[in-house]
Amino acid sequence: MNDTANDVTVVITCFNQAGSIQQSVESACAQTCPSARVIVVDDASDDEETQKTLAVLAHRPALEVVHRARNGGPSAARNTGIKRVSTPLVVVLDGDDCFEPEYIEATRTELMADERVFAASSWMRTFGVLGATVRPSGGEVEKFLCRNAAPATCMFRVSALRRSGGYDESMRKGFEDWDCYLSLFETLAQDERPSRVAMVEKPLIRYRTAPASSNIVSMNSRLELLRYLIGKHRDLYQEHLEEAILGFEKTGIHRLSLFEATVKSNPELIEHCEDVKGFMASPSFGDGGMAAAVRIESQFTAESRAKTGNIADTPEFF
Repeated sequence: MNDTANDVTVVITCFNQAGSIQQSVESACAQTCPSARVIVVDDASDDEETQKTLAVLAHRPALEVVHRARNGGPSAARNTGIKRVSTPLVVVLDGDDCFEPEYIEATRTELMADERVFAASSWMRTFGVLGATVRPSGGEVEKFLCRNAAPATCMFRVSALRRSGGYDESMRKGFEDWDCYLSLFETLAQDERPSRVAMVEKPLIRYRTAPASSNIVSMNSRLELLRYLIGKHRDLYQEHLEEAILGFEKTGIHRLSLFEATVKSNPELIEHCEDVKGFMASPSFGDGGMAAAVRIESQFTAESRAKTGNIADTPEFF
């Protein structure tokens, strides 16, 4: 029989997820080092099948189902569950995702090994629309300024979560997990010692993907949400202004290089993709866009010269 992690509680949030909540619970109960308790927070689901599934799950030993009277979104549901936790560690899981069997054992090991670690998670293997391995970096605060560097599914020190105030219940469009990490870094900075999020470099989270998923839809409001984050955590961003700006720039450079490589490998996009055609006709300026367009056009011009043998078809300027 597997040893029980008596210092860990799992909080799983659910809203109208009849097709997935049982799988999430099963994954929590099938751990190599299972938690002492599982709390499922139903965020006022109004789907009959979800209610039936939750009624069945409520009979499981060491599992509690908590029903919220009104739908408050993921932050409110997570906070409701965390308030009921009596263990020093808590794992937060969304009701459409799952753990691999070693998740609790691996993340708990990271927290036990280093007191500077206030949270630990892992890489993700996506399923549904996208089949891929996603590798969040974790790390210290600098890694979290220009992007969220850890999954929403994570093991936390409960004391740190409560000191920071938990999840922002006003954030119902997304990024509430990113905000939570920033709040934790801000709070723990008062201790004047480094803090970080540890990342297990194995895909121990099974992450469901669909076009209508909240994490996908939230990207439509990315600028609005980012403005809110920077305003809320203004002191943190001012303290790390250089790292934040360079982090955003690094992301832009990387994505522009991916675009350039794609067009070079698929030149037909210049004729058949309106966005690419528009970019090549009027490339962006001051962000590397014009340089990318020049390199793309230079490659095609060189290839054309090589095919025709004409090496003098470029006008000279004096």
